[in-house]
Formats: sequence, structure tokens, C-alpha cells
Amino acid sequence: MLKFKNLYPDLYMNSAYRIDYEQLYQDGYRGIIFDIDNTLVTHGAPANKRAIRLFSHLSELGFYCCLISNNQEERVKMFSDEVETFYIYNAHKPNPENYKKAMLMMGTDRSSTVFIGDQIFTDIWGANRAGIFNIMVKKIYWKEEIQIVFKRFLEFFVLLAYRFSKRRRDSLNLISHYTRGRRN
Repeated sequence: MLKFKNLYPDLYMNSAYRIDYEQLYQDGYRGIIFDIDNTLVTHGAPANKRAIRLFSHLSELGFYCCLISNNQEERVKMFSDEVETFYIYNAHKPNPENYKKAMLMMGTDRSSTVFIGDQIFTDIWGANRAGIFNIMVKKIYWKEEIQIVFKRFLEFFVLLAYRFSKRRRDSLNLISHYTRGRRN
């Protein structure tokens, strides 16, 4: 039986662009797995200057990164080429196998990898199943495909339960630790 706590993120933040990646590095993380659509850019959009700057900065810090997406290769490769990182397409999230494959590609393990995504039923559930620290970010844009709209409706109830959970109370202590004070 699926329990809500298996769907809860470790942290819930406003944006992938507001995370203090320097602090993540200081805390021992060396690999970051990212979802693409509505996490880094709007659904289907190419990498923009902001995303390219982020990945350049992460590389300078010493992070290895990998994109995992349920999209087809053409979409994921296009984005990956722009930000110059590893990628896995058609990942079948929330299946944890491609999270593990991403760690192998980056040379990291569960204790040194963080996942960042915007959806509970694919991104966060998969990261929890793989045993990876995860950060859920607010979706970038409200307009989505119909199958995602239905999942977002269900996410509302999970996030409502999360708001009152011990896990969220524990994560509130980490939010200020991992929030960048300035805008990128």
C-alpha cells in the first residue's frame, strides 16, 4: 500500500534557481539529478540563459549533474546539449532504476546525490524509492498536459498532508540552510 510519507519531499522550495548549491556541496553532495520540464524551464522549452548559467556554475563548484526525464530522447538530448551534462530519457519515473543509473553515470551514491524536481508522483516518489535526498520545487508554469493536470489535483492532497507532517516540520529547519539569499 502506498503511504503518503513515501510521496513527501525532503524539502519543498520555491525554485531550483533559489537553492544554495554551495551549501549542498559543503554538506557533501557531489551529484545532482534534475527533472527538466517545469523544474528548470517551462514544459518543452529549450535551455535558456538562466539554466545554462546554473549548470555552468554547478560544474565550477565541482558537481556532476544528470537530467532524467520521461520524455523522448530528442527533447532531453536537446536540453542536455545546451547545458552540457549527462541525460537519461524515457526514464519511467517513478521507477528507481534510472535514478540509480544516473548515480552510476556521475560516479556518486545515495549519500552524495540530491534530486530536484517538480512532481510528486514521478519525481519525488522515484527519488524516495531510490533512497536519494530530494527537493521538490514549485512548478514554473501553470499550463500543463491533461494527464499532468490530474496528477497535480492529487498532489494537492499529498501536499496538504505534508504541511502537517513531522517530515515538513523537520524540513523547515533545512530550508534556510539551503535557500540562496539572492536571486539568480
